[in-house]
Amino acid sequence: MEIQRKLLPELREHLKKKEITLLIGPRQAGKTTLLKALIKQLQQEGHLCLFFNLDIDTDAQHFTTQHRFVQRIKALTDEKPAYVFIDEVQRIENAGLFLKGIYDRELPHKFIATGSGSLELKEKIAESLVGRKRNFYLYTVSVEEFAEYRTEGLHEGRIAQVLATDPILEGQLLQEYLTYGGYPRVITASPSREKNAMLAEIFQGYIERDIRLLLELEKSRSFVTLLQLLASRIGQLTNYNDLAKHAEISVPTVKNYLWYSEKTFITAAITPFFRNKEKEIVKSPQYYFLDPGLRNFLLGIQQPEKQPEDFGFLFQQLVFRLLEEHYRNSVASIHYWRTQNQAEVDFVVNTGLSLIPVEAKVAQLKQPKISRSLHSFIEQYQPREAWVVNRSLQEKAQVGSTTVWFRPWYELL
Repeated sequence: MEIQRKLLPELREHLKKKEITLLIGPRQAGKTTLLKALIKQLQQEGHLCLFFNLDIDTDAQHFTTQHRFVQRIKALTDEKPAYVFIDEVQRIENAGLFLKGIYDRELPHKFIATGSGSLELKEKIAESLVGRKRNFYLYTVSVEEFAEYRTEGLHEGRIAQVLATDPILEGQLLQEYLTYGGYPRVITASPSREKNAMLAEIFQGYIERDIRLLLELEKSRSFVTLLQLLASRIGQLTNYNDLAKHAEISVPTVKNYLWYSEKTFITAAITPFFRNKEKEIVKSPQYYFLDPGLRNFLLGIQQPEKQPEDFGFLFQQLVFRLLEEHYRNSVASIHYWRTQNQAEVDFVVNTGLSLIPVEAKVAQLKQPKISRSLHSFIEQYQPREAWVVNRSLQEKAQVGSTTVWFRPWYELL
């Protein structure tokens, strides 16, 4: 069975639009596999499809000029309408201008392009293709996609209900996902040593093919050290001076490297929520890794469940990604909250109209218990609701006018 990606129907729907479909995501997240699944569907329906992989020299030779590329398409299609897929489009020099020129020729073809999260793709293409493309983001396999794959698709669309009634399965799936993460090659590999070998290969490819090229680094040791430091501090306040000291680089270089790690979909930063500058933290971001397997690889951790505090941070990281996925197609933003007196709430979702404080608790809660920090936030901001995301408890409690919902993590799928 193949891993079924939730983005496929959305991509398929966008094929009706004239805009270029731009699929962006981290290296090895499954972009090429998703394209081939789309091509298979189209070919079965009798559509003409062309596929160019710019990592292959025989394909890349056709992209030296726009004219040469157009002539190649004409030769292969006899000027019939086709779906034209371009994989690793960031390999084209001035890719944004190249695609803009192709689009503006108003050819009778639909163009679909992919690329890793390099700056050339995310920044230059974005600038050149305003109004001519729509971005779709494919991250590593989500915990929902992973759970459906591990249960062989038998519970597609209702995996949350199944996990609610099977605590053993819930524990097994959660432990595996928080240990090895969601890179497709890692998920399908076995045994554990092969999974770790895959993670090592993926990370090395990321360093050599993205970071060294983007940053023009001869030595990438300091960048790797910085990622290792972040991996040991997920969900904690960022101290740039301390990171610079331990990575043996300057503070400006730390900030530059962190920016690149975000743009290549390795980490994500969240900023503090505040309305009182004197009593609340207002500057320091917190960092999370978008894939737990890569984070564990950086620290050499193979059994995080045996380290309760570390497993708690990984669960917190999972809740962050679930919130990101839950609110991705909205104007909502995700922050954390912390006061000078050390009261803190893991996440604050600002929907624009309301605030939702969210705490992540990896424990198997038996009864509702509200922390002092969450009480503090509720008293100060009086939100309509608050969430305590945990392993199993589904309950609610009332604090003044605020309803506190205790929600199992799989309810957010």
